[in-house]
Amino acid sequence: MSQPALFLDRDGTLIHTRHYPTRPDELVLYEGLGPELRALQGHGFLLALITNQSGLARGLFTDADLKLMHEHLAAELDRLGVKLHGVYHCPHHPEGVVAELAVQCSCRKPEPGMLLQAADELDIELERSWFVGDILDDVEAGNRAGCRTVLVDLGTESPPATPIRRPHYVARDTLHALRLIRAVESRATDVDMRYLPESWCLDVVGAGPRVRHSAPGDLS
Repeated sequence: MSQPALFLDRDGTLIHTRHYPTRPDELVLYEGLGPELRALQGHGFLLALITNQSGLARGLFTDADLKLMHEHLAAELDRLGVKLHGVYHCPHHPEGVVAELAVQCSCRKPEPGMLLQAADELDIELERSWFVGDILDDVEAGNRAGCRTVLVDLGTESPPATPIRRPHYVARDTLHALRLIRAVESRATDVDMRYLPESWCLDVVGAGPRVRHSAPGDLS
């Protein structure tokens, strides 16, 4: 039977932002995520990482380097009692220096290719799934795949200009995002679901995928 998934972006969402990390010890999880991730897995959510890794196309690190980094990340999550069910990365970038990777593709976010691949391989029900990321390209990819979306506010994103780039919710940080999802899933009311970045105007709320200001669980 298909299961829902929690899709997470990597840099800036699951781990502290670092410019093109190349070693396992440079991938540092945000503090305090373990209990919330375990709780969501207890609700039946699979956990999958969805990450653009243009450093491969730019020749900054190798597939072997990336494999070691993600093995380290999976081990760190395991220490917290959290199982990582899949890691999906896009190695492409049109401006890359590695010829075979310097291409337009269907997997680099905001394209939904990695999400669709994960859904096929892990038997994921996308409509019941969530995608959490810190940029609007993450949001667009999740919306295009049919997921519910949460933007983690790092203060870098302008208000979305089109419905497809509008998140269902915005969170102060990743811990807030996970608590928000758990509240929606359990129809709880003890989490702030009305948060918006100060720089965003209230008129970003509109038709289609959007920031929601309604009761938890009222998502279509």
